[in-house]
Amino acid sequence: MGELYTIRMVNCAFFARHGLFEAEEQLGQRFFVDAVLSVRASGPLDADEMESTVDYGKAFARIESIVTGRRRFLIEALARDIGRQLIVDFPQIETAEITVRKPNAPVPGILDHVEVTVVSRD
Repeated sequence: MGELYTIRMVNCAFFARHGLFEAEEQLGQRFFVDAVLSVRASGPLDADEMESTVDYGKAFARIESIVTGRRRFLIEALARDIGRQLIVDFPQIETAEITVRKPNAPVPGILDHVEVTVVSRD
């Protein structure tokens, strides 16, 4: 029933306090999230109605509430929680592939960022 398509939300930026170290909680830092959502239309796309799809403004707000909410020690857990919640909130989502990037990861070296990707399915 309905078409299958992909919504990509790329480089959503948030300030939050995730990480293992106390300094990460105290200082906070930027996190970037990509959400690749495989969506099955709940109605015909020919109808051109919001009810047939995922409101990506609401999806962004949900991602923001999770990222800026309670602290997680692992960005893997953060990515998993985002994907699972999006699937609960939007039943049209069949698969949520969530990538979380942490530019200021506390590693003893120079790097652009650390990122993880977690795939959640309904």
